[in-house]
Amino acid sequence: MRYLLIAGLMCAMAAPLAQARAIPDPAQKHAPGNEALQKPIAAAGYSTPVNYQLQCAGCHLSDGQGSRANDTPRMKDFVGNFLKVEGGREFLVRVPGMSQSALNDAQLADLLNWLMRKDGMAGKSTPEQYQPYTEAEVAAVRHEAMLNLPQTRAGLIARMREQGIAIEDGLSE
Repeated sequence: MRYLLIAGLMCAMAAPLAQARAIPDPAQKHAPGNEALQKPIAAAGYSTPVNYQLQCAGCHLSDGQGSRANDTPRMKDFVGNFLKVEGGREFLVRVPGMSQSALNDAQLADLLNWLMRKDGMAGKSTPEQYQPYTEAEVAAVRHEAMLNLPQTRAGLIARMREQGIAIEDGLSE
């Protein structure tokens, strides 16, 4: 019993040493060719489609199809419907993936406008009288926290149904 206790104590004392190896060495040099500091995404000057891939495609997939398994709604040919109901325009800016992205306000407005193109993600769901997002509009709404995303989204979906909009988001039944 005593040996078991001593062995357990030795393991417990050795654990911090094993974990310490996972902590980066502050004196470690950059890999050759990677000496420059990484630019923030907002300053990198990426195109809007690249910003979509970096900020949105991880959940909504590269083609906007979303994933029922991951509870991520489809944007392809659907996301424009949010602009057809009261509160939907602000909702798209305030969705945490948008509002908390690394993009600045102008880039976020560009991304939303890119999504709403008839030949883009929104496709057939883009309203006929679409008004592009502006940097000022995004800045005014972006920092208002959305406290309950599922409930807010469900309310907008209910308004869509009341207007007879087909719900093709990949999640609703």
